[in-house]
Amino acid sequence: MSAAGEFIDAALQYEGDGYRAADVAERLGDGVRSYGSSVGAVRGTVRDALRKFRGLEHDELAALASELWAVPVFERRLAAIVLLQSSVAVLRHTDLTRIEGFVRAGRVPQLADPLATDVIGPLLERLDGTARAKAETVLDRWMQDEPWLRRAALLAPIRELGAGGGDVDRATRRLAVALDGLQRPAPIAVVEPAVERLRAVL
Repeated sequence: MSAAGEFIDAALQYEGDGYRAADVAERLGDGVRSYGSSVGAVRGTVRDALRKFRGLEHDELAALASELWAVPVFERRLAAIVLLQSSVAVLRHTDLTRIEGFVRAGRVPQLADPLATDVIGPLLERLDGTARAKAETVLDRWMQDEPWLRRAALLAPIRELGAGGGDVDRATRRLAVALDGLQRPAPIAVVEPAVERLRAVL
């Protein structure tokens, strides 16, 4: 484990609470463990790590996010999301490959939704030209994939659309694809909340 990874993991465990950990693990299920750290503690730990390990560049930040995500502990994975959110200015459209893996493995709204709205969405907003087009193509592909990826593709542009920007036509097409999918036998409980949230901003 890297020095930054060790620092974050140790701090999260120190901030943990056994009762909260049991509650989080029971609510999330699906094999996800918990240290019982609060969301505020996770954010503070990542902030402290970025101060302590100043100068981390793109590849180091991406590797640290993967390192944190690799262990199925809720607070570690949330820390990976906060790290990416804090580093969105240096992310590239090619990072969607890594993030796609996180979405596939996350499988709970408490992880999948902030990945979509706090990482993927802001990443799309800062891209332009060919990079933006390639990123949007990736999300279009997600709409043909598993429910958690469809959910992420629907949620990603919500903030930009809500602020009066974004590609309304593309979002409308994705919504139509999602609505068509809801007519078929599928785990609609995953996708339907994202459909309703996207509808609200279109």
